[in-house]
Amino acid sequence: MKRWNRREFLKGLGLATASLSLSGCLGSLQGSGTTRRPNIVLIMSDDMGFSDIGCYGGEINTPTLDTLAAGGLRFTQFYNTARCCPTRAALMTGLYQHQAGVGHMMEDRGVPSYQGDLNRQCVTIAEVMKLAGYRTYMAGKWHLTPLRGENLSKHNWPCQRGYDRFFGTIHGAGSFYDPNTLTLDNKQIVPWDDFYYTEAISDYASRFIREHKEPDPFFMYVAYTAAHWPMHARKEDIAKYKGRYSKGWDALRAERYERLKKMELIDPKWELTPRDQQIPAWEKEPFKEWNQRRMEVYAAMVDNMDRGIKRIVETLRQKGELENTLIFFLQDNGGCAEEYGSNGPIKPDPSKPVELKPMAPDELQTGMQPTVTRDGRPVRTGKGVMPGPADTYIAYGKAWANASNTPFRLYKHWVHEGGISTPLIVHWPARIKDTGQLRSQPGHLIDIMATCVDVAAAEYPKEYKGNIIQPMEGRSLVPAFENRPIERPEGLFWEHEGNRAVRKGDWKLVSRYPGRWELYNLKEDRTEMHNLVEEHPKIVKELKNMYNAWAKRCNVVPWGELTKK
Repeated sequence: MKRWNRREFLKGLGLATASLSLSGCLGSLQGSGTTRRPNIVLIMSDDMGFSDIGCYGGEINTPTLDTLAAGGLRFTQFYNTARCCPTRAALMTGLYQHQAGVGHMMEDRGVPSYQGDLNRQCVTIAEVMKLAGYRTYMAGKWHLTPLRGENLSKHNWPCQRGYDRFFGTIHGAGSFYDPNTLTLDNKQIVPWDDFYYTEAISDYASRFIREHKEPDPFFMYVAYTAAHWPMHARKEDIAKYKGRYSKGWDALRAERYERLKKMELIDPKWELTPRDQQIPAWEKEPFKEWNQRRMEVYAAMVDNMDRGIKRIVETLRQKGELENTLIFFLQDNGGCAEEYGSNGPIKPDPSKPVELKPMAPDELQTGMQPTVTRDGRPVRTGKGVMPGPADTYIAYGKAWANASNTPFRLYKHWVHEGGISTPLIVHWPARIKDTGQLRSQPGHLIDIMATCVDVAAAEYPKEYKGNIIQPMEGRSLVPAFENRPIERPEGLFWEHEGNRAVRKGDWKLVSRYPGRWELYNLKEDRTEMHNLVEEHPKIVKELKNMYNAWAKRCNVVPWGELTKK
């Protein structure tokens, strides 16, 4: 099986260079007018916090996303489900994840709502868009089936769930230099020379657009794995951020908090949450150089992703499709506090050299964490390993995740605001004229399906391939494009690993498993600093009843009962 040099690979895609100009392209086609159904490009990043990108208060260089925001809208109260595959299940189906069969992760817990595999009582956005005459493409992370082996069933792989073309990974995490389950359509492949997954996702997304044949519109889902662990990035990208984080996480949180207030993304009266008690003050941190490097690599990963999105946007512009393409950008959960590979001694023990054989040229990578690089070096973990290269595999850690989620509480896994709050950028020059504005209407990624059905004039099926399909749970975001309200009297709901929440209007009832319910008025206190559960028993009762009714309807099993099975 041939492995390509990246320059040859880009040339084969028709991309003469990895850096295409974006200047002047956004918004330049406004006013031409069109009644065609839009193309739709849905972009999602992985394990990033609310305040990481520039247009949401971050210091990381994201000029493409910033420009899309300036030419579109930014939502300030948009939500995910707090974890990777539950978010993907809800995003792809327009249902709550339990209804789609992914109540937790990719394991079967013996309950239909926790089977860890998309069920047949749901349809994906791609399946619905195909019914409406769209061509459908995907590049990136799937993570919606446990069946990943070449010889196992592919019934829930992207091409079996509505996508005409697919390049990416079936699994949820892996090396950026040699990801496991790397797949083209239905065939697993090996990476080419100088492979870097973020760039490959961008390359293939651009290729799919370039090769698309009109007059049919297209729907494309681009699911990056940046900036999920491991912290892997190009040397030249890491170098851009050398020394940027020398002041540490406390200073970074303070800087971001001030920018968020100035940008009016948060209300100045909302307090900055205190540093997590398990995180030391920066001046007391003994591994400063190592921790700086972890955040430098994280920033480099986001930077590279933004440049890839630039190539996607430029390809749309070159084809004359940017004006009438609806682009979404969002994230799958809040910043990740998991210390994967970042604790304990360095492994393998550097004092005991090991000899490993290089991988064969046609050998598929089957491990989430490789034991050896393609050229035969051991993959290292442990505190002090400087991340970035292919022979390392560690996370950026809780302290930086705390900064990523500024100003909110907690992280991925939990359903306080730090775990479920995502930026949402919407760009659509043909329809959105009130550009550069904020939208405060609460929304949820279940709304993306409803929005796509709305703008595509599609019909959401009651039955598909002989199966009765559950009705959509979301609401179209189109009214918010014109700054009208999104009517949602039933509220919004969350549950993951026993962490649970319900929001109705400005009130949010939330619990961190196995703790008690807490009540917050998000208009006054979105950082959830002042628990009002004792002051408003009637509101607590109403919201508890709403949550319990939703949990019963969606087959949510109490976490304590589920983990006993």
